[in-house]
Amino acid sequence: MHISDSVVLITGAARRVGRVIALTLASKGAKIAIHYNFSGSEAKALARELSGKYGTQAVPFQADLNRTAQIQRLASQVLKKFGSVDVLVNSASIYNKTPFGTITEKEWESHLDINLKAPFFLSQAIGKAMQKKGRGKIINLCDWSGLRPYSGYIPYCISKGGLITLTYALAKALAPQVQVNAILPGPVLLPEQFNSSQRRAIQEATLLKKLGSPKDIANAVAFFIEGSDFITGATLPVDGGRLIA
Repeated sequence: MHISDSVVLITGAARRVGRVIALTLASKGAKIAIHYNFSGSEAKALARELSGKYGTQAVPFQADLNRTAQIQRLASQVLKKFGSVDVLVNSASIYNKTPFGTITEKEWESHLDINLKAPFFLSQAIGKAMQKKGRGKIINLCDWSGLRPYSGYIPYCISKGGLITLTYALAKALAPQVQVNAILPGPVLLPEQFNSSQRRAIQEATLLKKLGSPKDIANAVAFFIEGSDFITGATLPVDGGRLIA
């Protein structure tokens, strides 16, 4: 599959890693459906930037991924606007510290809803349209901690572990028309509230002794789209070796 002229729906595309993915794919000629929830001004600004800089079609779509009905509405709106979706990038995610012994039901459900349930229902809706068209790609942004959980983030790690399993399951369910793969980012864009000592500790925990960047993730997304049509059910760590450190 070629990125040029493909229609790509990216969840959480208005900010952080999702935004860089959108910029990278638009620079290669993709049409971008920009999902957002609360970041409306950023999403609209990104749409203008993509259209102005790269001359491509870019349209923002609002949806609360906690609500299945809004996920279904998002899929329908994007398919109606563009006619089809060639690539779905499940990038939207929440990442909140939840120390063991203090985890609430709301914290548990919010991580599982956004990080796992939403990718499933969106993939189900978009995946069926891809199968009907005869081709498509779904790329899930997971996390290395989905395979090796760390302390203080149990709901998050569980949700990402589930998303890895979902990748395998969707690869089977949507074959042979649709390829489904996962990227396991490491420290590429740390939370804004992390201080300098926390950042240094995370950097030293990687084998490469450095932090990555959102561009590393965007390049991996681009590879899964046009680097090969013979990869499905794969997980690609982009983590500086953090998973095996």
